[in-house]
Amino acid sequence: MADLKELILEMGDIDDVKKIVDEELKSGKDPTKIIDQITEALIEVGKKYDRGEYFLSELMMAGILASEVSKALEPHLANIKKTIFTKKVIIGTVKGDIHDIGKNIVIMMLRATGFDVVDLGIDVSVEKFTDAVKKENPRVLGMSALLTSTMYEMGNVIEGLKKEGLRDQIKVIIGGRPVTQEFADEIGADGYAEDSIEAIRKLNDLIK
Repeated sequence: MADLKELILEMGDIDDVKKIVDEELKSGKDPTKIIDQITEALIEVGKKYDRGEYFLSELMMAGILASEVSKALEPHLANIKKTIFTKKVIIGTVKGDIHDIGKNIVIMMLRATGFDVVDLGIDVSVEKFTDAVKKENPRVLGMSALLTSTMYEMGNVIEGLKKEGLRDQIKVIIGGRPVTQEFADEIGADGYAEDSIEAIRKLNDLIK
């Protein structure tokens, strides 16, 4: 039988994926090492996607498989959850924008690779973002926008964080169809991700 990483790369059967996870746990494997396997697999899927070998459907299927593994691991992470979930992120689509497909794919991928994600939803105001940062004390704030007319709200959120004295306490990453690295630099964001796989890479870098 293929290993976990291979099964995810090959878009294997969910039951086979769960079986491998169960066997690895019974053999005494550290659950965090299994999460590392998921991360490696998703990054490889992302490379294949970038090369045109995989399409969005494969990207999403890999995310679904990884999410199933993450769910299966939940009961086994109870004693080490505080260590794993120091990787807390809050994510939302900015005010005036109700698009969330891309955001939801990112959230699915992040949760599958051990991130504790607080989803603020769509049409999120500056106040809601800043209140969530105060309440949740996350390591990273992620913002998404699909419309050119709403992407500038990301800059308003960063300014809101500054006014509340929160900017130095948190890393900010942005993404969405009209967003670019140049725009991220312009508004003072700490990172930009073009897609969900890049978001995993960038978030891991930001919290180091």
